[in-house]
Amino acid sequence: MNSHQVLGKQVDMPVEIRQASAFTAMYSVPTGAAQELIDYTGLEILQFRPGRGICALVFVDYVDGDLGPYNEFGVTFLVRDHRTDSTSVAQDVKALAKGRAGALIHRLPVDGEFTLAAGRGIWGFPKVLADFDVDHVSSVKRASVSQDGRLIAQLSVAKGISLPGSGAGASLAAYSHLDGITRFTTWDMNPSGVRSRPGGAELKLGTHPIAEELRSLGLPKRALVTSSIPNLRMTFGDAQRV
Repeated sequence: MNSHQVLGKQVDMPVEIRQASAFTAMYSVPTGAAQELIDYTGLEILQFRPGRGICALVFVDYVDGDLGPYNEFGVTFLVRDHRTDSTSVAQDVKALAKGRAGALIHRLPVDGEFTLAAGRGIWGFPKVLADFDVDHVSSVKRASVSQDGRLIAQLSVAKGISLPGSGAGASLAAYSHLDGITRFTTWDMNPSGVRSRPGGAELKLGTHPIAEELRSLGLPKRALVTSSIPNLRMTFGDAQRV
């Protein structure tokens, strides 16, 4: 079993998240603009239709896990798995349908010092400290994230329809890039109580540079789909260089 030292504490692999809740909004974005934002990784945006990729905004409340309790906001893009030779929209759609898409963690503000050190040191996740105001309990999920007094994003997600079969596990490659190195990590998820719907998001962007990045993608706009996950268990393996 591999382990890592983080701020004087031993973190054994894989890292287990026993209880978390999350809500997310997925947006259609121009492939060219999205690719320009992630060119630094060497990865390619996955296209679900010609000229369009997917950007997902997600708020997560980590309640019980190996890295302690904390809040997180992720700006992620669906990307082509670097181990495949996908070069066409048809191949991208097939990979998406079969659960073989990768997720690039492009931005990742958090509000915990330990998870900041662990995320950056173990996986190369681009974690930065930020301030959160969240409500994962009400029917309408709401959260905002700010840094240095500047709003990054405020997102609310309306109640969706209960999805049959939620609770089935899923696994994907989570990509990160830090200090000039692109890495990927096996990310296993086991959600339950999932609710989803078309649209259903209200997004407000602030004056922070991350907000300006999202504006460059045409946000805020109508979301493709929103989801809430009241019960989420996850496992993160060790990172490998791409």
